[in-house]
Amino acid sequence: MSNPKLPANFSEYLNIPNAEERLSEAKRVGDRIAAAGVPLLDAPDHAAIFADPPYILAGPLKQIGYVNGWDARCYPSPVDGEDYINVSSRLPDGHSALCEGWFRYVAVVHPVDEAALNQMLSQGYGNPFLHHLTWGIVPPKRETGQEEIDYAGAIVTFMVEARQKICEAIGDEPGTLIAALPPEVIDHADLDARKCGWFRGLTDEEYQVEAMEGGGYLLQFFVLSGGRIEVALRVDTKQTFNPKSVHKISEDEISTIQH
Repeated sequence: MSNPKLPANFSEYLNIPNAEERLSEAKRVGDRIAAAGVPLLDAPDHAAIFADPPYILAGPLKQIGYVNGWDARCYPSPVDGEDYINVSSRLPDGHSALCEGWFRYVAVVHPVDEAALNQMLSQGYGNPFLHHLTWGIVPPKRETGQEEIDYAGAIVTFMVEARQKICEAIGDEPGTLIAALPPEVIDHADLDARKCGWFRGLTDEEYQVEAMEGGGYLLQFFVLSGGRIEVALRVDTKQTFNPKSVHKISEDEISTIQH
């Protein structure tokens, strides 16, 4: 069983009013996922934190060692019908904070206009507030000489099975399984025929398949209603998120209303 952990020194760097509640919930959920046999990375994949202005979060993250805007991307995020912008921070490979349970990535999410700001503040979580935390799932090993389409099948079926195990362990209906796959998999002539087997047991509304910009794999879904806790599996990604995935997740899967 894996041993998911979170930073014990979180409050020394980040003053976030709802962090204790969200981190405690994340630890409980992570322990249950690991106990169900789904292998988790020791530290989370990412956290999404809303803040206005962004520097009140990005500044402390820089002190920890995060590289703000590392992938030179911003990700428009339509949450609750309002417009937000997500800019990613990342800890460099081998950074000591990773061993302490700090998130590999942080999505610094800020409102675009006054309407979005008012929506963000209206829930009373504080500013900044920790929206959700995402545990990383250990990916299946790639077999020597395995073709990309076959490895994609192994990853997708692994995540479909993990989704069912997590549903049973948590007792909450999981969100849409977003599968961002390498472009060469998306363009493969046999993809449509193989997808039926990969996603067996799921309805068309329970998964979304798309090309991962920059290559690699990023599969993710929420495990608690309201978008509070998420899991993700990534392999060889060159950017934190996929824009199409962010739009879908922001519009349909998450909310600032998390009761």
